[in-house]
Amino acid sequence: MKRRRVLTLLAGASMSSSFAAGEPTKIFRLGVLTATGPGPGVQAFVEQLHALGWVEGRNLHIDYLQLDSANTDRFRAMTAELVGRGVDLIRASGTEIVLKAAVAATRTVPIVMVATDYDPLALGYIASLARPGGNVTGVFMQQIELTPKRLEFLTQTVPELARVVVLWDRYSADQFEAAREAARSLRIRLDGIECVDPPYDYERLLAGVEGEHRDALLLMTSPVFIQDRQRLSSVALGHRLPSMFPYRQWVDAGGLMSYGASLTDMNRLAADYVDRIARGAKPADLPVQQPTKFELVVNLKTAKALGLTIPPSILARADEVIE
Repeated sequence: MKRRRVLTLLAGASMSSSFAAGEPTKIFRLGVLTATGPGPGVQAFVEQLHALGWVEGRNLHIDYLQLDSANTDRFRAMTAELVGRGVDLIRASGTEIVLKAAVAATRTVPIVMVATDYDPLALGYIASLARPGGNVTGVFMQQIELTPKRLEFLTQTVPELARVVVLWDRYSADQFEAAREAARSLRIRLDGIECVDPPYDYERLLAGVEGEHRDALLLMTSPVFIQDRQRLSSVALGHRLPSMFPYRQWVDAGGLMSYGASLTDMNRLAADYVDRIARGAKPADLPVQQPTKFELVVNLKTAKALGLTIPPSILARADEVIE
């Protein structure tokens, strides 16, 4: 495996602190709300907290709450119950539904978001990136802006690309619209397949276009898709579709390519926010940060299985090549 570091985040002074300033005298209660359950992002978040001196059972208690996409009302009720138990801070990651539930439950408890599927500024959760105001701050990545670039990388990778199949759901409708706009400018036919009622039956959905000419698969990002990353990577390979995914987790699972920010680094930065707030900083005064560098990851093993030769220009551009 060849690795090059690719993500730098817009940051001024380092947000990490030292326990030399004095260890908190009480156990800090942290609520972790997630759309996807425990995974690489949560693991990186907890590991960074530990590096900053926060250890479960000593000075930290974490309550985990996972979104049930089939019952969002129950998730909102459980979030309100979590706030009622006296949580000191909420980490809300993934889709907007997670942050929406946190904000509905409290306007006073600090909330650190890891916003990957929506725009918190456009939706009114923060007043500005520089001074978010209120009780919400954190990390925000604009997926809509990355969608055209992902499609562009596909056109440079797959010879004579003419038709792309896109999987999308209700969490990624805005990304799909951005992909359609980009496809028009690139003169590519885009066939959208809407996924409804999880768990999604990807084999059945792709079988609906079986036998027709398809050149590649473009996947939007959603909490359901990232939970299904292993299955999606396998289905794409089984249908012999060169695939572009939002994050490297799909490529690690056998997908062909991904282009996006590092979820691991975004969650580490979220832990830095938690550390600062736990020591007295106000979320209203902590600027929301965005990734400024993104990684292109290519899986050569998958390319070989597809009988696809990756152009030298893509390999040269790639930040990591899995061999």
